[in-house]
Amino acid sequence: MGTVSNWRAKTARALRVVDAFVIVWAVAGAYLVRFGVDAGSVISGQESLYIWLSVALATAWWVMLGAWNSRQSRILGAGADEYKRVAAASLWLFGLVAIISYVFRFDTARGYVGVALPVGLTGLLVGRWLLRQHLGVNRLKGESMSRLLLLGSQSAVAHLFDSLTSAKTAGYSPVAAYTPGARSVTPIEPGSGLPILGYEPDVADIMSAIKTCGADAVAVSAGVQLHPQTLRHLGWELAAQNVGLIMAPALTDIAGPRIHTQQVAGLPLIHVTTPTLEGGQRVIKRLFDITVSGLLIIFLLPIMLLVAFFIKLDDNGPIFFKQDRVGMQGRPFKMYKYRSMVVDAERRLTELQHLTDGNGVLFKMKNDPRVTRVGQLLRKFSLDELPQLFNIITGSMSLVGPRPPLPSEVEEYEQDVRRRLLVKPGLTGLWQVSGRSDLSWQDSVRLDLYYVENWSLAGDLLILMKTFRAVFRSAGAY
Repeated sequence: MGTVSNWRAKTARALRVVDAFVIVWAVAGAYLVRFGVDAGSVISGQESLYIWLSVALATAWWVMLGAWNSRQSRILGAGADEYKRVAAASLWLFGLVAIISYVFRFDTARGYVGVALPVGLTGLLVGRWLLRQHLGVNRLKGESMSRLLLLGSQSAVAHLFDSLTSAKTAGYSPVAAYTPGARSVTPIEPGSGLPILGYEPDVADIMSAIKTCGADAVAVSAGVQLHPQTLRHLGWELAAQNVGLIMAPALTDIAGPRIHTQQVAGLPLIHVTTPTLEGGQRVIKRLFDITVSGLLIIFLLPIMLLVAFFIKLDDNGPIFFKQDRVGMQGRPFKMYKYRSMVVDAERRLTELQHLTDGNGVLFKMKNDPRVTRVGQLLRKFSLDELPQLFNIITGSMSLVGPRPPLPSEVEEYEQDVRRRLLVKPGLTGLWQVSGRSDLSWQDSVRLDLYYVENWSLAGDLLILMKTFRAVFRSAGAY
């Protein structure tokens, strides 16, 4: 556990130093913007007061970040909780400054606050993001990880192992399994390959297994065959040994905003709200689509005209390619793209069907002979999809959503996959920022259903930002 404690201590120190640097930079910058700097001038009473105010503000800001637990190791590396805590601590602090200024009739310079807050908050978030990238690189190499003992049935352990190992940047490394009441003839769990360190539903045996594998946390999966009283005693023992306890309920692909806990007779009941995209939410999403796509068309119009010119110059064929796709609630629509293939590409599809590099349902070829010279460049940077901005304006598509499917694909959908059709298909989506054509069919479906179940405007903004990175990396684009 020394290695685990070491990376946690180093990360905490780095966060404290980065936070302090950014805060001092923001507060000092706000002071200089408000009062300027002149080596030959005498500091006035007001300027002297603001020097002390700056020192107090910087100290309080740094302390508030710690008080809001924004440097806890368990929230570092994945999820939005870290950023939310940084923002909450900063906004609460400046809210208190505003209240104190009003109560004591102290007229705080608006220019001073107007610079310190946005500059400081932006700098803190950027600093946290940079440290997260560094931590993510280390975790991909197997470093800076929390060692987990997985506790539960063999099937639950296997599922939990797959979920955690597919998201290494979250920082959890399963090292062993403990399966109470599920005796096996093999000491290795077949679904995960983890060694099974015990079967007895006994706290002492579980603690012994933790010591054997050197775990610093225990992940308890759904359906574990332990009496609630035993689980309670296990929690006490883990706390005494400074070992973390993680409960993994049988809920998959449910985002945080839909989960609410309520204490009833000592039981932490988990309430999961029903996903909806109705009324005000739908109006907000539509206004967002129209505004952003309209601005993109205006700014990208020169590029779009240039692309059209090169397509026409390449083989004198049509500039646009239109295709039947299935939209929200199964309604068909015409989707427009820049033509990136030869004119008779659809007719030649049958003879190439057996050469697909797709995922079983989707046809994809990494070296499709039908793609033109200009089309290769368009596909590499997803420029062929720009005409879909007009589909967004007309309302058949959205900026963010599931991938727009072909009618032939929809015919092969199983019942649960049809939930993709509950929202408009998107120009981009989780599939776009997670590997595109390199994804398996199961992963594509899982990502699309996750989006349908957990839509939010903040999530759309995050996907759009990730899209730019995915486009320039060109991963899975063919």
